[in-house]
Amino acid sequence: MLTRRLLQLLPMLFFISLVAFLLVKLAPGDPVQAYITPRMAPEDIERIRQSLGLDKPLVTQYFLWLKNLFQGDLGYSLIYHRPVLEMIVERMPATLGLMGASLLLAIVLAVPLGLLAGAFKHRWLDHVLNLFAYIGISVPIFWFGILLITVFAVQLNWLPSMGMRTIGVEDNWLDVVRHGVLPCIALTFYNLSTYVRYVRSNTISQLSADYVQTQLAYGATYRTILFRHVMKNVLLPVITLFGLSFGEMVVGAYVTESVFSWPGMGLLGIQAISSLDYPLIMAIILLSSLMLIVGNLLADLLYRFADPRIRTQR
Repeated sequence: MLTRRLLQLLPMLFFISLVAFLLVKLAPGDPVQAYITPRMAPEDIERIRQSLGLDKPLVTQYFLWLKNLFQGDLGYSLIYHRPVLEMIVERMPATLGLMGASLLLAIVLAVPLGLLAGAFKHRWLDHVLNLFAYIGISVPIFWFGILLITVFAVQLNWLPSMGMRTIGVEDNWLDVVRHGVLPCIALTFYNLSTYVRYVRSNTISQLSADYVQTQLAYGATYRTILFRHVMKNVLLPVITLFGLSFGEMVVGAYVTESVFSWPGMGLLGIQAISSLDYPLIMAIILLSSLMLIVGNLLADLLYRFADPRIRTQR
């Protein structure tokens, strides 16, 4: 199963790269404009275009890019004048750290909150948690991020509003944590609302199952059944939801980074798009797509590991 899924990666990534390349090239604008000065001669402009490889046909440009990709070369940034791979390696840990922390926090909070909402269905606690979930689903993440900055950074001055480190403070992990609190809260709130609703729905269905009534008949307490038996069965659908929502999580992380100037892949991608940095845009699209595919593959593997019945069927 794993080998087959890995072999499916190549044609999928090829198709994604082809569509992304065409869309990027057909977008309005010209990256050569960043190099042009008011008194530059047309011959000099053409030489710049040739040096960047933008004078060749689109098909030739794509296959040259693809050839370099298979050699481990993601190209050279047209704007930053640095190897794209070097820039990606610098920014990737910030994005993965933000996504990992928010995902872990969302799951840790969503499971008990969803269990309680399902156990107290149609009571005041369920209504409060439902209201919280509806707000989280309805509020755009960029608006919620701006609200966090306004309250906790501007008015209360408790936490920094942007960046990952304080200028002049190096190798201080507490400073990084302080800068990451607000982005992590914004991204966690974005994911938590969906997870709470999903866990609540599955909890309600599990509580109506026959094994719950059997456990109650044998004298087990409601709390023991909820957190020892029901929770195990609820965690399996959460793994499925993780795979289905991984794409939204990547997009949410990129939007969060742009709001808080978090130096990750999202902020770099927005800067690349605004400056039409073709090699950098292609690298970010390709790696983002790879993250989505790997995330779904990881969810499938976790589901097979968590549910022995799936392994025996295969």
